Amino acid sequence: MKIAGIVRLEDISKLCPLISRKTDSFADDNSETRKVQVGRVCFGGPRPVVIAGPCSVESYEQTLEVALAVKAAGADMLRGGAFKPRTSPHDFQGLGLEGLRILREVSRETGLPVVTEVMDARQIEQVAEHADMLQIGSRNMQNYTLLVEAGRSGKPVLLKRGMAANLCEWLGAAEYVAKEGNFNIVLCERGIKAYPSGEYSRYVLDLNVIFAVKEHTFLPVIVDPSHATGVSAMVEPASRAAVEFGCHGLIIEVASDRLGAPKPKCDAAQAIGPATLARIVEFAAAHNDEPLKVNAHAV
Repeated sequence: MKIAGIVRLEDISKLCPLISRKTDSFADDNSETRKVQVGRVCFGGPRPVVIAGPCSVESYEQTLEVALAVKAAGADMLRGGAFKPRTSPHDFQGLGLEGLRILREVSRETGLPVVTEVMDARQIEQVAEHADMLQIGSRNMQNYTLLVEAGRSGKPVLLKRGMAANLCEWLGAAEYVAKEGNFNIVLCERGIKAYPSGEYSRYVLDLNVIFAVKEHTFLPVIVDPSHATGVSAMVEPASRAAVEFGCHGLIIEVASDRLGAPKPKCDAAQAIGPATLARIVEFAAAHNDEPLKVNAHAV
């Protein structure tokens, strides 16, 4: 018996024919990962990409300080939220357009490409003007209007997994972007709500899904250990584990550890310092991921 609305893994190629390994024709041996280029940075290559920066853009000085530390640590891209979706409407929501301008200026000064979140289809043009890559956050993974407009923008898209989404739903969201002719999609596992979420970590980091993603699609997949754990001390071991599992990159929140530096207004508990980031970058750089050999007919 088939229950309405339930999609089995073997049906993914029907649900997502554009991004499925079974129907893809760009790789002759059906084992490659699509290379997604963001400026000089390439996702899906042999070396994991490391994206790092503040959770939210709070000032030019704060963002530049963290960006310079991120660059010195060897990271490849800068992250930072100009628009911040928060659980409470009374919490800091980001600087908006001013935050975008700060990110663009800091990117020019450091040479680091920028990824930042877009929350509304009406923001696409504005965010695309300032960012090198558009991030669709967990809360918006199934905002289909936003996904369509992000696909039409032509910008590379970083698509985070919904905090309660299964693999089929996540890949289905990616298919919306691909349907607009935009295959420059990077998937991001950021932790899911499951027992015992919240007891000793923010979410449950689903590393098993990395292998499943590689089985079913040619899109690169990265991991967000900051949101997954919610605890700064867990970020480094979670990052190492994700790299060992074969992810194509990491996206990590970093804050200044300078004496007297202001505490971040958003997710301070999960932000690591530049020295920890440097160790993670060094570990990631030493791990070259061999392409996953997949028998498409057995998936």
